[in-house]
Amino acid sequence: MTTSDATSSQFPYQDPSLPVEQRVEDLLSRLSVEDKAGLMFHTMTGYGDVTQAEPMFGLPSLRSMVTGRRMNHFNVVGSPGSAREMAAWHNAAQDLAAGTGWGVPLTISSDPRHGFTDNPGAAMLAGTFSQWPETLGLAAIGDADLVQAFGDIARQEYIAVGIRVALHPQIDLATEPRWSRISGTFGEDADLTGRLGAAYIRGFQGVRLGADSVATMTKHFPGGGPQKDGEDPHFAYGKDQVYPGGNFDYHLRPFLPAIEAGTSQMMPYYGRPLGTEYEEVGFGFNSGVLTGLLREKLGFTGIICTDWGLLTDATILGQDMPARAWGLEHLTREERVVRAIDAGVDQFGGELCTEVLLTVIQDGRVSEARLDESVRRLLREKFVLGLFDDRHVDVERAGVVVGSADFQAAGLDAQRAAVTLLANAADGAARLPLHHGIRVYCEGIDPAAIEPYATPVAEPADAEVAIVRVKAPFEPRGEGFESFFHAGSLEFPAERLDHLRELCATVPTVIDVYLDRPAVLAPLVEFAGALTATYGSSDAALAAVLFGASEPRGKLPFDIPSSMAAVVASRSDVPFDTSEPTFRFGHGLSY
Repeated sequence: MTTSDATSSQFPYQDPSLPVEQRVEDLLSRLSVEDKAGLMFHTMTGYGDVTQAEPMFGLPSLRSMVTGRRMNHFNVVGSPGSAREMAAWHNAAQDLAAGTGWGVPLTISSDPRHGFTDNPGAAMLAGTFSQWPETLGLAAIGDADLVQAFGDIARQEYIAVGIRVALHPQIDLATEPRWSRISGTFGEDADLTGRLGAAYIRGFQGVRLGADSVATMTKHFPGGGPQKDGEDPHFAYGKDQVYPGGNFDYHLRPFLPAIEAGTSQMMPYYGRPLGTEYEEVGFGFNSGVLTGLLREKLGFTGIICTDWGLLTDATILGQDMPARAWGLEHLTREERVVRAIDAGVDQFGGELCTEVLLTVIQDGRVSEARLDESVRRLLREKFVLGLFDDRHVDVERAGVVVGSADFQAAGLDAQRAAVTLLANAADGAARLPLHHGIRVYCEGIDPAAIEPYATPVAEPADAEVAIVRVKAPFEPRGEGFESFFHAGSLEFPAERLDHLRELCATVPTVIDVYLDRPAVLAPLVEFAGALTATYGSSDAALAAVLFGASEPRGKLPFDIPSSMAAVVASRSDVPFDTSEPTFRFGHGLSY
């Protein structure tokens, strides 16, 4: 049955005047078990020819996944370069789905695309969307109205190119300073995270989910962050999530306002909890957490989608990655599927093994009735988002909306506002704001960014002030996919400190530190003239603040530890637990 055949018959599920629940039940009654299995998988695809394989992640063509496996949820990666091209690809992909089976429309999702980055590869992936500070920067500003406004702008840009599910917000808590995924969080404080996370959801979804919404997949329930030694459970050496302070409930707190705000979906994390009342298996297989806590105690009725890659070993960016079935590594893929579904999972992220699910249905380990529970939720969201009624986007309008002048201006203003002034010189050339017209030596910052305010010079000895941008330190864990995770020591290497100390002895120096997680900044405080922190701000945005064209409004979203010894001695699940921090949460000076 094709969409054109169905349209001529006007099946009830196609009638927008009928209640959503009636439309869901009508379509559900028509779907084959293969159709239902396809709905329960959500994997990546790339922009490009829908008939060609996606080489970056080793995925088959979109056409084969849609027509062969009946899949219709896809996390789109990369960017073709323009919003019009993204919109055109989306419409072609929807046409492919419209001619398949009962014409179930695609739901296109995306990881965050709006955070500013100076990484050319990552910037290319972001495309032409307005550029904002990373989530930590929004937390540094601390304004729920601004966060909601950001969410509303991102919503408009996403919808313009056909993205209808945001694989965010990330409301984990940064209580373990070494953890490599802190940049995507709102920081260390549960109350601030809960308040801003709810505002974020309202910006994307509105007061309630509807045809003008982007659904949010809030993550990572019941709170990632307290990882043993700060290592990440993407990898076997980081699979343990620990609670030495007995503080499980603190990490749960931000999810309560997220559920109240109506988040449509929830993603559990990879880690397995140690030392709690729950079974020591990954959260995606954990019935006590997903059914007992999330569904029954907290009353969540939306979609539960696993994090990516719980079932199947894979090779990602050239690196062999085992399935993240922590605590259940010994199980077969079929047994993992059964465990996850029994735990309460509705959808498998980053997987396409529909044949495995069909096998366990055929042999009776998963009933079709249980399948229908999840499929109802998945279909309902598609209907509520209006995808069955208008699956296409306006290609020309996408080019107008995405990255519009007003949206870009709002993002740049937020980049400036997030700048956090940690320490200022009492007097002298490096006291902020800097004087206009001075001679400035630049390191790690494009001299062109300061030209509206000062004169760049090539040598420190010729400068009145130096401006240096550095990044929070980390210990490389490996190559390929693993290299994206900044973990390990928070201390700057000795040779880096020696260089900065020598520069500061030569000329008064302003040091800016990009914080994708906390860093040990005590040595810099000793010799820097002034010290700022940023969380995804362009050189131009920082320069505007340093020279007084904008005010620094940022406040630290976490404590800055005094040493690695203090970090190691702290409890991974307890906030603000490092002794005698150099700067406290909420610290930030102003002019």
